Parts: sequence; C-alpha cells; structure tokens
Amino acid sequence: MKIIQVVAASENNVIGVQNQLPWHLPNDLKFFKKHTTGKPVLMGRKTYESLGKPLPNRLNIVLSSQEELSLPEGVLHFHSINGALKILEDAGHEEVCIIGGGQIFRETIGMTDVVYLTRVHTTIDNGEAFFPHIDHSHFVLAWEEAHAADEKHAFPFTFQRFERATL
Repeated sequence: MKIIQVVAASENNVIGVQNQLPWHLPNDLKFFKKHTTGKPVLMGRKTYESLGKPLPNRLNIVLSSQEELSLPEGVLHFHSINGALKILEDAGHEEVCIIGGGQIFRETIGMTDVVYLTRVHTTIDNGEAFFPHIDHSHFVLAWEEAHAADEKHAFPFTFQRFERATL
C-alpha cells in the first residue's frame, strides 16, 4: 500500500497555529481535495477536531490514544498507526493519505512513498505544529508548480511532489 503525505507548510515548516491552518489558500484546498478524494485519510485527533467534521468522499481515520472519542458513524478510531495501516492494507486499499498533524507526519515520514507539499512562501513566527524536514537523501523532487500571490491568495506558494528515492 502506498503511503502519501499531503500537507501545506510555511518556509519554516509551520503547519498549524492554535489548531488551525495559518492561511487560507483556496487553490491549496482544491489541490488537497484532488489528491485525497476517494482515498482513506489518516489524521490525529487534533487535526480531526480542527476540521470539525469528516471529510466527504473519504474514509476518515482518527488516531488517538484516548479510549473513548465521540466520532460520527463511519469515522474509524485507532490507537496506533501500524494498526490502522494493517487494517487498510488488509481491506485492499492501494493508497492512504496522511493529513496531519505534526506528530503523525513525523511518525510516518520514514514509511512514506510520496509527499504532496504545498510550500507556502512565508515565515510563521507563532507556529505550534510543524512538518518534519524532508531529507533529500531519501526523497527527490519529482514535480513542482509555482503560484504567485493574488486577490484570493495572500502568499505565493508552490505545489511540490516528492517521491521516495530508490537506492
């Protein structure tokens, strides 16, 4: 099963402030939707809470060490990443998208095959959640597409696809 991380991060790798994205970039939201729709999305509890509801047209999986979570019907709760991944693989899923937060990204970067990164060209000083550094000895940049700031996008940003390097 292919493991894909989908994330937007500032130049200093901030992905969250007060459990929210520190920007509103409509084209990034479309990019996220394009790469996650129809696939299982795996996230931590805080990421799920920041969304406020399950993402439509995706199997939503929440990781949390809490025994009891109040989740809507159809949202799966797991205590471990490996447990969630095994169930998905056994069910025949070809891909899973890791969508946050920082701890989940750190714990899965070593097993990730592809990273879809929206690099937001700004620095966030009050960041609370961070994306791990992409080790270029393990990942190669396969594609990128730059976008300027405009009336709907306060910051310039670049869509990037990193693929695990083959040895």
